[in-house]
Amino acid sequence: MKSRLSALALLAATSLVAGLLWSAPAQAQQDRKTQILENLKLNVPQLAEVNPTMGPIGPSGIDGLDEGNFIVQGRPYSFLVTADNKKLWLIQGEAMDVSRSEAEIKVAVAERAEEARKANEARTAQIAASIEGRPFRGSEDAVVTIVEFSDFQCPYCTRGAATVEQILERYPNDVKFVFQHFPLGFHPWAKPAAIAANCAGLQNPDAFWTLHDAYFKDQKQLTPENVVAKSETYLAGSGIDMKTWKNCAADTNSAEYKAEAANVDADMAFGQAMGVSGTPGFFVNGEFLNGAQPIDAFVPLIEAAKANS
Repeated sequence: MKSRLSALALLAATSLVAGLLWSAPAQAQQDRKTQILENLKLNVPQLAEVNPTMGPIGPSGIDGLDEGNFIVQGRPYSFLVTADNKKLWLIQGEAMDVSRSEAEIKVAVAERAEEARKANEARTAQIAASIEGRPFRGSEDAVVTIVEFSDFQCPYCTRGAATVEQILERYPNDVKFVFQHFPLGFHPWAKPAAIAANCAGLQNPDAFWTLHDAYFKDQKQLTPENVVAKSETYLAGSGIDMKTWKNCAADTNSAEYKAEAANVDADMAFGQAMGVSGTPGFFVNGEFLNGAQPIDAFVPLIEAAKANS
């Protein structure tokens, strides 16, 4: 009986020691996480407001450094930390391969340039197909085509329109300019104006540009309630059949109105597919230029397109 009790006591002692040996590293790991997290919140006070939690910490594969992450609102942020917790570096991106030789770099650069050329070629072809038959300004046979995705109610697009005028003055024979619609949801009269402009353009391309110019000129005076009436005023003297235009621009139940509303929606969907997310957005022979940029931002792209034509 005595020997059985001794064996049980030995087994219990062994289990206790094993448990202590197992829990010590786990507790040390938890203590380390807590220390790092509290120091992070001290160094970056904003973190304390968003309740970050610590992820795992383990070997990084770099001598003397471990890697880990902390989580803020479901998003992990990576870091490297010394084994003694003396220094920590936040990592903004994934680790990059910097092992390539000079020759391998040249090959990679050439491959990337070829991929970009093919992507631009495909994008240019898609855009060319989308603007066929549309009203344009500039030279029909120009070597450079600028396509703008724009919103008649957007203040930045007014600046973009002014820049386009400067471009056409500077490059009267080299540039063809086409306008595509991208009416933003928080601009309530932008889409009705786009439909009205399309309806005018169906009869006469010049009538499209009449409305284009007037919308940007009188942008602050236009509202959802007066945009169609104002458009009718702008078109006085344009020579188009106003009854036909009103049926298309103002009668929301007409087949013509629905067709042009669908065309405006298609413009916006195509722009989004091309990477446009706001207005104005420009493509210069397929090269994307975002925002209301000055003419100096366009000139290098135009000159490069001319040189490559």
